Amino acid sequence: MHVGKAKAQGGVDYEAWGLLASLVYPPRFLDIARDLGLTPAILGALARLGQPRTMGEIAEMLRCDPSNVTGIADALEERGLARRRPSEADRRVKALALTAKGEKMRARVLGELSEPPDWLRGLSAKDQRALRDLLRRAAENASGPPNP
Repeated sequence: MHVGKAKAQGGVDYEAWGLLASLVYPPRFLDIARDLGLTPAILGALARLGQPRTMGEIAEMLRCDPSNVTGIADALEERGLARRRPSEADRRVKALALTAKGEKMRARVLGELSEPPDWLRGLSAKDQRALRDLLRRAAENASGPPNP
Protein backbone atom coordinates (compact mmCIF):
# COMPACT_ATOMS: atom_id res chain seq x y z
CA MET A 1 0.00 0.00 0.00
CA HIS A 2 1.25 3.47 -0.85
CA VAL A 3 0.63 5.32 2.41
CA GLY A 4 1.71 8.67 0.98
CA LYS A 5 -0.74 8.45 -1.92
CA ALA A 6 -3.61 7.22 0.24
CA LYS A 7 -3.44 10.37 2.35
CA ALA A 8 -3.34 12.84 -0.57
CA GLN A 9 -7.12 13.08 -0.90
CA GLY A 10 -7.17 16.44 -2.62
CA GLY A 11 -5.86 15.18 -5.94
CA VAL A 12 -7.53 15.17 -9.32
CA ASP A 13 -7.82 11.39 -9.12
CA TYR A 14 -10.01 11.67 -6.00
CA GLU A 15 -12.12 14.37 -7.59
CA ALA A 16 -12.60 12.35 -10.80
CA TRP A 17 -13.46 9.20 -8.85
CA GLY A 18 -15.91 11.09 -6.64
CA LEU A 19 -17.68 12.55 -9.65
CA LEU A 20 -17.82 9.23 -11.51
CA ALA A 21 -18.99 7.26 -8.47
CA SER A 22 -21.71 9.79 -7.67
CA LEU A 23 -23.05 9.52 -11.22
CA VAL A 24 -23.09 5.73 -11.41
CA TYR A 25 -23.51 4.27 -7.95
CA PRO A 26 -25.50 4.40 -5.77
CA PRO A 27 -28.12 6.72 -7.32
CA ARG A 28 -28.60 4.93 -10.65
CA PHE A 29 -28.40 1.44 -9.18
CA LEU A 30 -30.73 2.31 -6.29
CA ASP A 31 -33.23 4.01 -8.60
CA ILE A 32 -33.41 0.93 -10.83
CA ALA A 33 -33.82 -1.38 -7.84
CA ARG A 34 -36.62 0.80 -6.44
CA ASP A 35 -38.38 1.11 -9.80
CA LEU A 36 -38.38 -2.68 -10.20
CA GLY A 37 -39.44 -3.29 -6.59
CA LEU A 38 -36.16 -5.00 -5.71
CA THR A 39 -33.50 -4.52 -3.09
CA PRO A 40 -30.03 -3.61 -4.35
CA ALA A 41 -28.76 -7.05 -3.29
CA ILE A 42 -31.48 -8.84 -5.26
CA LEU A 43 -30.85 -6.60 -8.27
CA GLY A 44 -27.13 -7.40 -8.15
CA ALA A 45 -27.77 -11.12 -7.82
CA LEU A 46 -30.25 -11.17 -10.70
CA ALA A 47 -27.85 -9.30 -12.94
CA ARG A 48 -25.18 -11.95 -12.36
CA LEU A 49 -27.28 -15.13 -12.33
CA GLY A 50 -27.10 -16.01 -16.01
CA GLN A 51 -26.69 -19.67 -15.09
CA PRO A 52 -27.11 -21.67 -11.89
CA ARG A 53 -24.49 -20.74 -9.31
CA THR A 54 -23.50 -22.16 -5.97
CA MET A 55 -23.89 -19.98 -2.91
CA GLY A 56 -20.12 -19.60 -2.75
CA GLU A 57 -19.95 -18.46 -6.37
CA ILE A 58 -22.71 -15.93 -5.75
CA ALA A 59 -20.90 -14.58 -2.70
CA GLU A 60 -17.75 -14.20 -4.77
CA MET A 61 -19.59 -12.45 -7.62
CA LEU A 62 -21.35 -10.06 -5.23
CA ARG A 63 -18.18 -9.63 -3.17
CA CYS A 64 -20.03 -10.34 0.03
CA ASP A 65 -19.78 -12.77 2.90
CA PRO A 66 -21.31 -16.16 2.05
CA SER A 67 -23.66 -15.79 5.03
CA ASN A 68 -25.34 -12.87 3.23
CA VAL A 69 -26.20 -15.05 0.23
CA THR A 70 -28.67 -17.12 2.23
CA GLY A 71 -30.88 -14.06 2.73
CA ILE A 72 -30.59 -13.10 -0.93
CA ALA A 73 -31.45 -16.65 -2.02
CA ASP A 74 -34.40 -16.71 0.41
CA ALA A 75 -35.71 -13.41 -1.00
CA LEU A 76 -35.34 -14.60 -4.59
CA GLU A 77 -37.20 -17.82 -3.77
CA GLU A 78 -39.96 -15.97 -1.88
CA ARG A 79 -40.57 -13.83 -4.96
CA GLY A 80 -40.60 -16.88 -7.22
CA LEU A 81 -37.52 -15.63 -9.08
CA ALA A 82 -35.16 -18.50 -8.25
CA ARG A 83 -34.98 -21.91 -6.64
CA ARG A 84 -32.28 -23.88 -4.90
CA ARG A 85 -31.33 -27.22 -6.36
CA PRO A 86 -28.41 -29.62 -6.07
CA SER A 87 -25.37 -28.49 -8.03
CA GLU A 88 -24.66 -30.49 -11.17
CA ALA A 89 -20.96 -30.53 -10.28
CA ASP A 90 -21.43 -31.65 -6.67
CA ARG A 91 -24.86 -32.88 -5.54
CA ARG A 92 -23.96 -32.11 -1.90
CA VAL A 93 -23.83 -28.38 -2.76
CA LYS A 94 -26.87 -26.23 -3.47
CA ALA A 95 -27.00 -24.02 -6.55
CA LEU A 96 -29.40 -21.17 -7.15
CA ALA A 97 -31.14 -21.20 -10.53
CA LEU A 98 -33.54 -18.64 -11.95
CA THR A 99 -37.13 -19.61 -12.65
CA ALA A 100 -38.93 -18.50 -15.82
CA LYS A 101 -40.22 -15.51 -13.83
CA GLY A 102 -36.64 -14.84 -12.68
CA GLU A 103 -35.35 -14.98 -16.26
CA LYS A 104 -37.92 -12.36 -17.27
CA MET A 105 -36.98 -10.14 -14.35
CA ARG A 106 -33.28 -10.60 -15.13
CA ALA A 107 -33.92 -9.45 -18.70
CA ARG A 108 -35.67 -6.34 -17.33
CA VAL A 109 -32.80 -5.72 -14.91
CA LEU A 110 -30.16 -6.01 -17.65
CA GLY A 111 -32.22 -3.78 -19.93
CA GLU A 112 -32.51 -1.11 -17.25
CA LEU A 113 -28.84 -1.31 -16.30
CA SER A 114 -27.75 -0.98 -19.94
CA GLU A 115 -29.93 2.09 -20.57
CA PRO A 116 -27.77 5.24 -20.59
CA PRO A 117 -28.81 7.69 -17.86
CA ASP A 118 -30.16 11.14 -18.69
CA TRP A 119 -26.97 12.89 -17.59
CA LEU A 120 -25.02 10.96 -20.23
CA ARG A 121 -27.58 11.55 -22.96
CA GLY A 122 -27.46 15.25 -22.10
CA LEU A 123 -23.83 15.48 -23.18
CA SER A 124 -23.00 16.39 -26.75
CA ALA A 125 -22.00 13.59 -29.11
CA LYS A 126 -18.44 14.90 -29.00
CA ASP A 127 -18.37 14.80 -25.19
CA GLN A 128 -19.93 11.32 -25.17
CA ARG A 129 -17.18 10.06 -27.48
CA ALA A 130 -14.49 11.74 -25.37
CA LEU A 131 -15.90 10.20 -22.19
CA ARG A 132 -16.17 6.78 -23.83
CA ASP A 133 -12.58 6.98 -25.02
CA LEU A 134 -11.31 8.00 -21.58
CA LEU A 135 -13.27 5.24 -19.87
CA ARG A 136 -12.04 2.70 -22.40
CA ARG A 137 -8.43 3.66 -21.67
CA ALA A 138 -9.13 3.50 -17.92
CA ALA A 139 -10.69 0.04 -18.30
CA GLU A 140 -7.71 -1.16 -20.32
CA ASN A 141 -5.37 0.25 -17.65
CA ALA A 142 -7.36 -1.51 -14.92
CA SER A 143 -7.19 -4.88 -16.65
CA GLY A 144 -3.42 -4.73 -16.94
CA PRO A 145 -1.22 -5.46 -19.92
CA PRO A 146 -2.62 -7.72 -22.62
CA ASN A 147 -1.63 -11.38 -22.59
CA PRO A 148 0.80 -12.28 -25.41
